[in-house]
Amino acid sequence: MEIRFQNLGPEQWKAEVLLAPVCEGEAVLEQCPQIDRAAPWLVIAPALRDVKGKAGELALLHGHKDLPVPRVLAVGLGPREKLELAGVRKAVAAAVQFCRRQGYASLLLPEAALAGLPGGRERLVEECVCAAQLALYRFTALKKPEADEPADPQWLALGFDGEEVPDAFQAAARRGENAASAVSLARELATTPSNLLYPEALAERAQELAREAGFACTVLDEEALEREGMGCLLAVGQGSRRPPRLVVAEHAPKGHEQDKPLILVGKGITFDSGGISLKPAANMYQMKSDMTGAATVLATVTALAREGAPRRVIGLLTCAENMPDGGAVRPGDVVRAASGDTVEIQNTDAEGRLALCDALAYAQKTWTPAAVVDIATLTGACAVALGTGLAGLFCDDADLAERIRAAGGVCGEDFWSLPLWQPYAENLKSRVADICHIGPREGGAIHAALFLQHFVQEGVRWAHLDIAGVDWAAKTTPLCPEGPTAFGARTLLELARGGVQ
Repeated sequence: MEIRFQNLGPEQWKAEVLLAPVCEGEAVLEQCPQIDRAAPWLVIAPALRDVKGKAGELALLHGHKDLPVPRVLAVGLGPREKLELAGVRKAVAAAVQFCRRQGYASLLLPEAALAGLPGGRERLVEECVCAAQLALYRFTALKKPEADEPADPQWLALGFDGEEVPDAFQAAARRGENAASAVSLARELATTPSNLLYPEALAERAQELAREAGFACTVLDEEALEREGMGCLLAVGQGSRRPPRLVVAEHAPKGHEQDKPLILVGKGITFDSGGISLKPAANMYQMKSDMTGAATVLATVTALAREGAPRRVIGLLTCAENMPDGGAVRPGDVVRAASGDTVEIQNTDAEGRLALCDALAYAQKTWTPAAVVDIATLTGACAVALGTGLAGLFCDDADLAERIRAAGGVCGEDFWSLPLWQPYAENLKSRVADICHIGPREGGAIHAALFLQHFVQEGVRWAHLDIAGVDWAAKTTPLCPEGPTAFGARTLLELARGGVQ
């Protein structure tokens, strides 16, 4: 769906449907007085008095079909005093999906209708555009078109009263478009089956995106990984016919090539069977999305390059397939990490931290980072602790932690801080190696984070995001169909846009 702008006043606006947000107990025309200039017939529409503004309400009001604006869709937001930005996003997405079901091709949202809603007007423009685009996301690459499948609206226009559209609002709309594109890309990658998206294929996709968006991309194959001493990442992938890869994606715009980079590290296990420590069969198909962390990192770097963000950002994608082959790593094996430490592997289903630890060590050996943030569908324990609405945040740097929480909060991705409880590090001691990669079942998410912290040098700013509970939607919502959510893509993009000082 194309995002357009209409100016010169409401009398010049044209669209099949005008979207009119309205809070509960308030009149549609009070929320946006411009509407009666765009649709003068609305003041005598009998159904106008039936609009309550309750959350989730969608009331379609009809004028004459030949008018420039023949329909107004009242979009209920609920009580103003309880309204949050998340509610605005959900309402706009639901309205756009309704218009798709009805077959409407052109939509109009007056910018002034957003006045007084939470978030500030520029942020509201960005979020409404992003929500409208995400409402239309569907993964259709592998299905025949359905005969009765409704077409997406062709365009959504933002309406302005004046001769010119303010530059700030144009920029906000484009940021919203780019954010939605990043989320959609990450969802597409996480939804693609593992027989089609395996480590080499994900690396090739990254290189295609690099050529299209204009960022640098290099791929370390198994020989290069061996030279770099990445025994942990190699161990994860040694049971698969598909060898592992480390993808390095770098956005370094002119004038920022020598800046200390923000380094994003994403877990890219393209399928996780659990290896020799085989997972239960139920819902194992969802393990195709165990590379959501890598997908969000790649989507973030792509989005930054497309919008020319003035920030050097490097993404590391740790790509491997964890399979139970005769050559697979075994519980009890000891491998050497890129840091030089030996690691005892006691459970091959705790493979994500093995892939990440090598990338963390590589990042610090290769660059002097401004900060390092890793993101991974890492532990079921985090999902048990926080459920499906919150991701875990592990970070001892108060400023970096707050930046991540703020970045996620403004775009609808919420994080809860969990402790890097140092006494638990004793549980990672091994009798046969420098460190064991798991601890007791209790506190599993904390033990995983402490294992990763072992590979972070003192003084390096680092945060670990555990998205295991939020990466998959069990049911469809206005903003996301059932399946991969791409949680984290918007947080990383927002964090990178704001920079890390």
